[in-house]
Amino acid sequence: MKRRTFLQRSTLTAVGTAAIAACSREPATESEPVTSPGRPFVRWRMATSWPKSLTFTFGTAEQLCQRVSHLTDGRFAITPFEAGEIAPGLEVLSAVEAGTAECGHTASFYYIERVPALAFGTGVPFGLNAQQQQAWLQSGGGLAALQSLYAELGVRNFPGGSTGGQMGGWFKREVNTLADLKGLKMRIPGLGGEVMARLGMEVRVLSSDQIFDDLDSGKLDAAEWVCPHDDEQLGLNRVAPYYYFPGWWEPGTTYEFQVNLAAWQKLPSQYRAAFEVAAAEANTRMLANYDAANGQALQRLLSRGTQLRQFSPEILQAAQNIAFELYEEKASKDLIFKQTYQQWKAFRSQVYQWHRVSELGFISFASQTLEP
Repeated sequence: MKRRTFLQRSTLTAVGTAAIAACSREPATESEPVTSPGRPFVRWRMATSWPKSLTFTFGTAEQLCQRVSHLTDGRFAITPFEAGEIAPGLEVLSAVEAGTAECGHTASFYYIERVPALAFGTGVPFGLNAQQQQAWLQSGGGLAALQSLYAELGVRNFPGGSTGGQMGGWFKREVNTLADLKGLKMRIPGLGGEVMARLGMEVRVLSSDQIFDDLDSGKLDAAEWVCPHDDEQLGLNRVAPYYYFPGWWEPGTTYEFQVNLAAWQKLPSQYRAAFEVAAAEANTRMLANYDAANGQALQRLLSRGTQLRQFSPEILQAAQNIAFELYEEKASKDLIFKQTYQQWKAFRSQVYQWHRVSELGFISFASQTLEP
């Protein structure tokens, strides 16, 4: 709907309905707000890295849009677009920078070739779990460090949901030793991909809409995406039988909302506050959705023939050694990476020590006493 057409609407109810529909692309489910004529109408577009079929990832983008509209009485409307509609799934940052989309929902580690330190925004191999990652971002200085990096690109970022601990991916054949990994073609992004490359794999970085076809056609021998819920939605169990854990390269994956800084600064303060509140709510809900759904999804996969496998200690130890060698190497060459890494590493050390006392003992005991 064009702005001039919108302003010609004769009733306030029509204004509220149109704004919510523009955001969600579905009929409004909340009570229709009463708009305030004293505030401007703002329309934004949100590029995402996800197909609509991924209900928790694309759904998180939709949730933010709906909540912003409701909090502003329909005056601030954001329309989410799936990967490929505004920009390819791995190029959301460029679209936000350029203002092609005023905001986006994506993962920062897709852009580490430009700024290696952005890896810490999503998560790194043998790093922080979801709870620890949120603590680092919100109370440990992580978000401030990342926002400083993004400011150089003309972008502002906000935590945009966590998947929790991810799985180790789908393999067409079993991998028990380091030798079994060599030469395999695997879809895996971020620093986890760099570790796998050093273990002898051929690494590919693909958006979610490409994974199934490449795994099915033989262009890939293995691929990781997220977790049982999303992997089932992509149908990866239909093209590879072996499902590995743990996802050591993404123990607490965090996505983010990115906003064009110039567009952000033009917003009325009330609209900025609405966006921040909506982002915080969406950030919390995504992890709850995954934790509630993944157990049931895994059981469905196993009932259909998926073979669950655990990475061997040999593979895990070698991967961890390479990961921290990689961090030190990058820190020696990149001052920004070094500063972010040192701050993150200190936080990781202290939160690991605390969770060894507060979490590990309990979980280790309780998990062994579960009834079958």
